[in-house]
Amino acid sequence: MASFTVVTKRKRARRNKNAGHARKMKLGKHSTLSAVELFAALGEPGKPAPKSAAPAKP
Repeated sequence: MASFTVVTKRKRARRNKNAGHARKMKLGKHSTLSAVELFAALGEPGKPAPKSAAPAKP
């Protein structure tokens, strides 16, 4: 039978590992753009791309 100290160490290590994994998953949930967001500036398929909003020259 394992000692209480060993059980506690394993439990703490597992809890810390799972917390770190959950944190990373939460951070990475929306770190990359979706296909819709990524290609939104290109316009509809089969149609010309919309004109870019260039600043007006005085």
